[in-house]
Amino acid sequence: MTSTENLNVDFTPVTDWATDFDHADPQYNRNAHEIWAELRGTCPVAHSDRYGGTWLPTTHEYVREIAYDTENFTSRAVIVEKMVPPDPAPIGGAPPITSDPPFHIEARKLLLPPFAPKKIELWEPEVRKLCRGLLDSMMADVAEGKTIDAAADYAKRIPVNVISRMLGFPMSDEDLFLEFVHDVLEGIDDAPEIRFVKIERLIQYIIAQIEDHVENPRDDLTSYLMGVELFGEKLSVEHVGGSIILLLIAGIDTTWSAIGSSLWHLANNPDDLARLVADRSLIPTAVEEFLRVYAPVTMARLVAKDHDFHGCPMKVDDWVLLPFPAANLDPEVFPDADKVLIDRAENRHSAFGLGIHRCLGSNLARLELTIAIEEFIDRFPSFTLGGTEDDVTWSVGQIRGPRQLPVQVLAK
Repeated sequence: MTSTENLNVDFTPVTDWATDFDHADPQYNRNAHEIWAELRGTCPVAHSDRYGGTWLPTTHEYVREIAYDTENFTSRAVIVEKMVPPDPAPIGGAPPITSDPPFHIEARKLLLPPFAPKKIELWEPEVRKLCRGLLDSMMADVAEGKTIDAAADYAKRIPVNVISRMLGFPMSDEDLFLEFVHDVLEGIDDAPEIRFVKIERLIQYIIAQIEDHVENPRDDLTSYLMGVELFGEKLSVEHVGGSIILLLIAGIDTTWSAIGSSLWHLANNPDDLARLVADRSLIPTAVEEFLRVYAPVTMARLVAKDHDFHGCPMKVDDWVLLPFPAANLDPEVFPDADKVLIDRAENRHSAFGLGIHRCLGSNLARLELTIAIEEFIDRFPSFTLGGTEDDVTWSVGQIRGPRQLPVQVLAK
C-alpha cells in the first residue's frame, strides 16, 4: 500500500506551498529540498489554513528561535494533526518530548542513563549481526539479478528490531509496531474519529505490555521506566506508557528514514559510494553529512499565546512546524549548503533537533546508521537505483525518508 492510498479521501493537493502547504501531500517530502529553498528566498515563514492553522519557518534563524522559545510556544503536542490533543501541559501525552519546563527537565533526566554512550556501545555487535542477517536474506535475489528494496527490507527492519528488544516487547510484533508508526506519523490527514481509534489501539497495546512486565519482571527499558522515581514517586502508568510510545515511534521511523535516505544518496551518487568503499575513514564525516542534508525529523509546537513572530500574527493553538532539515540547508549557516560533501570537516547540524528536546536517542541513531551503511557497502560495493525516481516512494508527514527504495546491485 502506498502513502497516497492511506490519505483521507478529502485530501486536496497543494497548489501554493507559501499559502496552502500540507506536509501530508505526497509531493512535499519528495520535493522538500526544492520547496524549502523556494520558501526561504520568497516567504521564509509560510502559512496554511490546514489543520486549523499551521506555520512553517524555513530559515535556520527562525527555526532555532522558536525551538528555544518555551514562553510563546508549548511542546504539549508535537505532531500536527486535525485536532489539538487534550493532553495538558506541562506533561503532555509522550513525556518528555511533549513536556514543557520545568517538568520536562526532570522527565528528560530519567531517560538519559539508558541512552548514554557506554550503554549504546554494547549494542554494536547485535546491530552488526542484524544487518548482516538482513543482507543475507537478499542474496538470492541479488544472485538472480533482481532489484532489492533497501528501505522496506533493510532500513526499516534495523531500528524496529533494536527498539523492540530494548523495550522487551515480543519480536513477533515487529510488523504491528510498523503499523503503529504509520498510524501516528503518516495518518495525520485521517478524520479525528478515525485517528482516535488508531491511537487508542496503540495505547491499549502499551498498557498490555506494561501489565505483562508487572507479572513477568525482566531487565529491559520498560522495566527501567517502571522502576524509576520522579519527585520521590514511581511514574504513573500514563507517564510510563507515554514515554514508551515516544521511544517506540521515534526510535523506529527516524533511524529507518535516515538509513534509507543515506542509501538513496549513495545509489544516486556513484562517486561518493566509490570514495566510501575505498576509504572507510570517511564514514564518520559522511554519516554526519547525511544527517545534515537528509535529516529526517520535523518537530512541531503549538502557539501558547497570541504572538507576533517577525510580522506573522500567530494565534493560540496555531501549529508551528520546525523543519530541522530546512535549517540544515540554510546557506546563511552552511557553506555549500545544497551540496553533499562527505568529507565536510565542520558540521554543526541540527538533525537531532534544537532547543530543550534535542534527541535523546542520538547515540543509538548514529550507531545504527553507521553500521547499516558500513555493512551495506561491504556487501554491495557497487549499486545504483533500480528504476527511476518515480519508483521510489517517500513518506508523508513530519518524518522524511524513502519507504520503497529499489536498488540494483552491480557486479563487483
